Amino acid sequence: MPKTDFVVRIGGDTAKDPGIITTGEIITHAAAQSGLHIYTFKTFPAEIKGGQALFQVRIADYILLSQGDAVDVLVVFSREAYELNAPDLAEDAILIYDSGNFQPEPVTNRIDYGVPLAEIAQNQVGSLLSKNIVAIGVLTAILGIPREVMAKTIGEQFGARGRAIVETNLKALDAGIDYVNQNKIKPADYIFQPITPLPKLVLDGNEAVSLGAIVAGMKVFAGYPITPASDILHFMQRELPKFGGDALQTEDEISAISLAIGASFAGKKSMTATSGPGFSLMVESINLAAMAEIPLVIVDVQRGGASTGMPTKMAQGDLNIALYGVHNESPRIVIGLTSVEDSFYGIIRAFNLAEIYQTPVVVLSDQYLAPRKATINEPDLEEIEIIDRMIPSKEQLKNYRRYKITASGISPMAIPGIENGAYIAEGIEHNEMSAPAYTPQIHAEMTRKRFKKLETLTSSIYVDEFVRRYGHEYPEIGIIGWGSSEGVIREAVSKAEIKGGKVAALHPKLLNPLPVKHIMEFVRPLRRIIVPEANYTGQFAALLRDRCGINPIQLNKDVGLPFTPGEILAKIEEVAETL
Repeated sequence: MPKTDFVVRIGGDTAKDPGIITTGEIITHAAAQSGLHIYTFKTFPAEIKGGQALFQVRIADYILLSQGDAVDVLVVFSREAYELNAPDLAEDAILIYDSGNFQPEPVTNRIDYGVPLAEIAQNQVGSLLSKNIVAIGVLTAILGIPREVMAKTIGEQFGARGRAIVETNLKALDAGIDYVNQNKIKPADYIFQPITPLPKLVLDGNEAVSLGAIVAGMKVFAGYPITPASDILHFMQRELPKFGGDALQTEDEISAISLAIGASFAGKKSMTATSGPGFSLMVESINLAAMAEIPLVIVDVQRGGASTGMPTKMAQGDLNIALYGVHNESPRIVIGLTSVEDSFYGIIRAFNLAEIYQTPVVVLSDQYLAPRKATINEPDLEEIEIIDRMIPSKEQLKNYRRYKITASGISPMAIPGIENGAYIAEGIEHNEMSAPAYTPQIHAEMTRKRFKKLETLTSSIYVDEFVRRYGHEYPEIGIIGWGSSEGVIREAVSKAEIKGGKVAALHPKLLNPLPVKHIMEFVRPLRRIIVPEANYTGQFAALLRDRCGINPIQLNKDVGLPFTPGEILAKIEEVAETL
């Protein structure tokens, strides 16, 4: 039976086989323009000189939740790429390789097509650099992609570089198609059938964060380049000025967060974005924003490893520093983004919470989510709630107390220049009038005021927006996950249910304050609880033990790669045997 859901992967050395990522991007956009759903996964070498990279796209005619379990079609340009990627091939997969470069050993239940990609590019197109587009031509013919769809996508990809470049690549596309036709290579048993596309956007996680921040009303962005968050800075520098904002590249991460705090103090919604090493440099300033009660959004696009670690690989290892990473104690809200679509809406919620509670909001993305492309429905901007900070009334300004102790912990925040609204915003302890004061009584009262905001949030209606439950109505096994693993977990739960398993999952997006009430309601009927997370020590599992008093089964993966649905399904089945 033809498959409507399949995975294509391209692998090679970025130094020897340029265009690996571009090849994947072109296939992705061709599928999206055909009305199909896409879900990408890619990894890059960390070295400037290049190295092994891959681009994987899952294509289907329905909404996708994960990158899939195995690869159905693999295109490789070298033996090294073949050996790295072959273990991920599905049964009856198709392997397309550059036969002028190497010859793989035959494998049972695999279809191998050797195509002299470099030779065709050199002799028929006149450009060795076009071998990746020749490969696209081969894929176009084997997968049954309409030539006009791929030609249009190539035109859009290379149009800015001039007509001659476009024509060269179209020639390479046709050379690949002709090779398949002339050698009577059998088409794949997959359906790449264009359907009438609904209004959709093709975005990656970083783009979704950037657009959401602009929609939320952000006017100042400050950042320093760091993988894998740099694309947010680049996007903001290109697009934010069009919306009346300013994006600045600073000399380091300390300057970036300091600039964002200053802009927010001055009344502008502000954000900075970084990754783990940069976040480490920001923690003292996060304390300042919390102490001075200044709204601020900080995006941490997590990456693998401690220290410099693995800059181009994924991990969920920054949860602890996001929760606790300051000297002494200060409140902050922590949110974990779950998908490309959630990256758009989640960052808007982050700005709303920062403005309401006048405190830092740390938003956790990661290298799995940030560069991932997916199709999302066009948002209805008129339906999106945008919230601004509480400004003091004229009556409140008569005897303005910036840090007035209130039942909610929130006090009106004046913008510099407002008559009678002057106050001192600094990191030293202060009284309600903002004057430095640090007697035991005042410190206790002001600390309680600042942390009261988290209690107010926990009891508010906003918490419901940050918790999702899915799966069996009366489960015996429960999965609690966080961050970018949501779709993978959801797909695994669905597969377990098809097999008769009584499994459900809970995915809190709000990580601090933790929605303990929702979690306890979920775990009450369960016999086993599994917590999958992409770190070594099980940071979220430890948080659940601490805040909820539960003792989950840990499923940790810390190799720089995300979970697959099959890995989580296997753990579910293993645990089910112990019931």
